[in-house]
Amino acid sequence: MSGVQTVTVGVDEGEQRLDRWLKRKFPQITQGMIEKFCRKGDLRVDGKRVKASDRIDAGQVVRVPPLPDTEAPKPERVGKITAADAAMIREAVIWKDEHVIALNKPPGLPSQGGSGQGDRHIDGLTEALMFGYKERPVLVHRLDKDTSGVLLLARTPRVARRLSEGFRHRATRKIYWAIVAGVPQPLKGTIKYGLVKGGGRGEGEKMRCVHPNQVETTEGAKRATTDFAVLERLGSRAAWVALVPITGRTHQLRAHMAEMGHPIIGDGKYGGSGQENLGDGWGAQLGGDISRKMHLHARQITFEHPVTGKVMTVAAPLPPHMERSWKTLGWQENDVPADPFFDEE
Repeated sequence: MSGVQTVTVGVDEGEQRLDRWLKRKFPQITQGMIEKFCRKGDLRVDGKRVKASDRIDAGQVVRVPPLPDTEAPKPERVGKITAADAAMIREAVIWKDEHVIALNKPPGLPSQGGSGQGDRHIDGLTEALMFGYKERPVLVHRLDKDTSGVLLLARTPRVARRLSEGFRHRATRKIYWAIVAGVPQPLKGTIKYGLVKGGGRGEGEKMRCVHPNQVETTEGAKRATTDFAVLERLGSRAAWVALVPITGRTHQLRAHMAEMGHPIIGDGKYGGSGQENLGDGWGAQLGGDISRKMHLHARQITFEHPVTGKVMTVAAPLPPHMERSWKTLGWQENDVPADPFFDEE
């Protein structure tokens, strides 16, 4: 075990993430160790606390806590992917044929890389899903990082184009399940608020709702439509809802439900971070045994098969944290119609 070290960032080492710089300097250090050092305040830059994702500049002084003397064993890999990640993504496959793969995306795993998303994402793990094909499968749509559920991948570029056309022409139908604060009234309806990037400082990708009558006169705003239906209720405190995005805007379901006064449980970005929800239709957490993670799941997708033309429906089981919430609230997955919007009888 080494002692505390102070290392100055070299002239040619600036403009990069702290965690990547550390891994190059100290091969024995792991991402988990870096995150722990940051949480405890043992790792500092110019005497200040930092996050693993912070960027460093040439000339800054990094305080490095004691490290193991020997290089950490490298994880077993499948191509460029660790064996553990390869096994995880293969276990997420819920249906496949020679043209299409359907995953049940775990919550917390981004669909693609990008700003703030890190290096580990579905698109980067597709090498483990080739199953004998020469090309990696291709994502044809995305889910938010903290949203779980059905995600389609095309096994060839030709299939990808046909599936993408289905999404563009709205021939593909997605049904999401969520728990929301309070109980929407009426119990079934349509939300038509437009969406525009918030633009506020520190808001990142957060979207702002715009009244339908103001969409045309609001710069950058786009029309957005969501169908919703209440499936079960917990008194007046919360509801299990089905959501169908007619359009496919960024954060559409999350922003629309929050605009109604019924944010999705676990959605701190749109519903605030309050732990308690008193039944007035606001507050991102229910408290008690209900997980603080996002309760939004892409339950089902119906699409026309790009080769056979057959209409296919694939459903994804709830992730563990939502399954526990359903059990706690006494709700059963099989007690509601698969598509409540077509169950008018």
